[in-house]
Amino acid sequence: MTSSQSSTNQPRPAGLDKKTSAILSYALGWLTGIIFLFVGKNDPDVKFHAAQSIIFFGAVSLLNIVLSVVGSLLGVLGIIFSLAGLAVAIFAVVVWIMAMVQANNSGGVRAELPVVGKFIAPYADQLAGSVK
Repeated sequence: MTSSQSSTNQPRPAGLDKKTSAILSYALGWLTGIIFLFVGKNDPDVKFHAAQSIIFFGAVSLLNIVLSVVGSLLGVLGIIFSLAGLAVAIFAVVVWIMAMVQANNSGGVRAELPVVGKFIAPYADQLAGSVK
């Protein structure tokens, strides 16, 4: 496997190119987002993808926890919350796949998440900008 030359002279995390780093920022949700936020700190595009991953998948994780706890407290009515949790999980998987495809198609340059990007992008900018 040969290493590819990037268009900029910025160091890449672990020898990965921008596109691969952006895709991997979403691979395991917020966990790889945290890793690539710090490993890819020299590339603002990778940091943006990582920050989006942290914010979106972190919010989805928290929402599923809340739905599970509330659902378990309500007994039979908890089925509604379980179904809502399932819907959130399916939505998250769809966004996850679309995010990785978009990161691949854009070559790793800054791109908002599909569907929810306009809501998340300002927070991702703040988070990405806070890591030096």
